[in-house]
Amino acid sequence: MRTFKLQVQTTVDGYMAGPNGEMDWMTFPWSDDLSAYAEGISKSVDCIVLGRKLAEGFIPAWESQPEGEDQASIDWMNNTPKVVVSNTLTESPWQNAVVAGGDLVETITELKSRPGGDLIAYGGGTFVADLIANGLLDELHLFVNPTAIGAGMPVFPAGAYAPLQRVNATATECGITVLHYAPKRP
Repeated sequence: MRTFKLQVQTTVDGYMAGPNGEMDWMTFPWSDDLSAYAEGISKSVDCIVLGRKLAEGFIPAWESQPEGEDQASIDWMNNTPKVVVSNTLTESPWQNAVVAGGDLVETITELKSRPGGDLIAYGGGTFVADLIANGLLDELHLFVNPTAIGAGMPVFPAGAYAPLQRVNATATECGITVLHYAPKRP
């Protein structure tokens, strides 16, 4: 079965966005060691899984060839097939992306059972919360930025119960600490 990974930027106090969706707290540019870490976890990935809300900004942003990103990353993001999980879209408006609707657990379980490389999700508040609440992730890579914002969209929403075991913690030169966790399975 394919491994389903999450890579998400977070503040030290656990938010992936500010109260109005702000993301200006993120540390950039990344240091080479952090870039190498991100590249390492994506090497085995052959499918990006996104919620609709994140996909609406994420896919066009990478398609625009963002300034400051290396061409290899841009090409990987654009050329890797994507599955957009949505119950409001019926077809994909984007190239190299398909829409999957219906029950989230069934959709992700079916994706994980297909042959191929690993899957990765890059965030999206509601989507991440639903993945965590339903125990669908196999690895969590939290890129903890050295900033606290006090309020916003939490990685782990109120009432979420997610027992985790630490796999590794990696401090990087740019100040981001990567916390790698796996769910504790009964």
